[in-house]
Amino acid sequence: MEEMLKLLVKELVSNPDQISINKREEGNTTTLELKVAPEDMGKVIGRQGKIAKSIRILMKAYGAKNNQKINVDILD
Repeated sequence: MEEMLKLLVKELVSNPDQISINKREEGNTTTLELKVAPEDMGKVIGRQGKIAKSIRILMKAYGAKNNQKINVDILD
């Protein structure tokens, strides 16, 4: 899961070496906390949050395939 998220975000940011993903599991739900460089936050979130929403949709679909619920939190 973390690899999939990192692959998606890596293509968006200018500083791929500063991507950090923390995984928390609670029952059937997995929360992935994503941190990127401050100058890349706008690229990950996008206008009106459209890119962030797309990332979340892709990760939820990936989780559904594996019978898991996946949430993505973007932290600053």
